[in-house]
Amino acid sequence: MSKYHHAIVVGASSGIGRELTLLLAESGCKVAAVARRGDRLEELERAHPDLVFGVVHDVIAYDDVPALFVETTGRLGGLDLVVYCSGVMPEVGPSEFDFAKDRSMIEVNALGAVAWLNQAATRFQNTRSGTIVGVGSVAGERGRVGQPVYNASKAFLHAYLEALRNRLSKHGVTVTTIKPGPVQTEMTARLNLAGAMPAKDAARMILAKASLGRDCFLKPTHRLIFWIIRNFPTRLFRKLKV
Repeated sequence: MSKYHHAIVVGASSGIGRELTLLLAESGCKVAAVARRGDRLEELERAHPDLVFGVVHDVIAYDDVPALFVETTGRLGGLDLVVYCSGVMPEVGPSEFDFAKDRSMIEVNALGAVAWLNQAATRFQNTRSGTIVGVGSVAGERGRVGQPVYNASKAFLHAYLEALRNRLSKHGVTVTTIKPGPVQTEMTARLNLAGAMPAKDAARMILAKASLGRDCFLKPTHRLIFWIIRNFPTRLFRKLKV
């Protein structure tokens, strides 16, 4: 039996979000699966008709979120857990600076998270309970040359979640930041990442760490590796061109 009874997963149609939705439902948790692609949500509903219902929503429709959040929690009959794992990472060339692509990453990876998690923070602050989980990335640990704005959007998410944690801990609310390394998803398929973790394995680990209320890497070695990367001298880091 799950420790969670009512959950919202934002970004539920594929990858980690889909696997989290399925795992939560398998544990007996009622889940509102939020995503743009209604056909994908219908698949989740068919897999667990009594426990999953889809909410078709584009996370950049920020003005819709307050009313949608109230409606969704009403349908759930309560709320214990909110997970934000929507994210985009368009291909960016090594000499490319494309504002449209950059804006999409900020809108989805950062502003969409604020729109949804501000609602969760307000509710949980008032109820003095609840868990917020934001799925970030090790990419947010440093400004690397390959994806400047993707890195920045994840760094924003990490700082925002830390601030929520510092605000809400005194109210009995848990805020956990997940920093996965490479994971096998539709978003990363074009990258041919060696040793990437299956999305289902990542989802299992995220649920296991959701209640920890801190920054969490999915692999123990990543905490040390990215501590070194964060503290590597800028001049040498730039020469590495990672």
